Amino acid sequence: MAGPGTKTPRERYRAQVRTEIKEHAWEQLATAGASALSLNAIAKQMGMSGPALYRYYAGRDELITELIRDAYRSLADTFRAAAESGAGVATLAHALRGWALDDPHRYFLVYGTPVPGYQAPDDVTAIASQIMTALLDAYTASAPDSPATPFAAHLEDHRQWADGHPAPPAALHRALTFWTRLHGVLSLELAGHFTGMGFDPALLFTAELDDLTDA
Repeated sequence: MAGPGTKTPRERYRAQVRTEIKEHAWEQLATAGASALSLNAIAKQMGMSGPALYRYYAGRDELITELIRDAYRSLADTFRAAAESGAGVATLAHALRGWALDDPHRYFLVYGTPVPGYQAPDDVTAIASQIMTALLDAYTASAPDSPATPFAAHLEDHRQWADGHPAPPAALHRALTFWTRLHGVLSLELAGHFTGMGFDPALLFTAELDDLTDA
């Protein structure tokens, strides 16, 4: 008999099949994008019938949710490791870029164009908030007494995105500015929009980061 916390052979097999399904799903995302994700196509690749695959994932949205959870957990773990190293905002920024360059399709799944008709469940938002918490902690530690701007005061009243983090308004503003500007550079770089422009995107990213951290 399996003890507490021990998976049965059936449970282990189910977990293995679900993992294989996700691997094929990532391959589809890399070639056709999330909007074209097809469970029937994955079933064919795995030598299964469509109905058989639906025993492991109830539908496309459940599979997308699992992929998004994995992506957010991966970035949250990356940020957590960077934060635990004792370094500051710059380390988080380079950790973000390294994570994005390592797997652009994973990056675009969570930060690219929304999948038509898909609505993420609440727990996905909770995982994403862990990433922002690490960033807010870094900014709060680096500049706890920075003067608040009018927009920062606005954020104080509209901080749902910060998940109730007790950061001062100035830190909220700086963290959000960091997040939007660096994601802007990353999104353009990963989508190939800098190709042929004759400069190193890594240097642009660093220049934006320097500007943000010097402000």
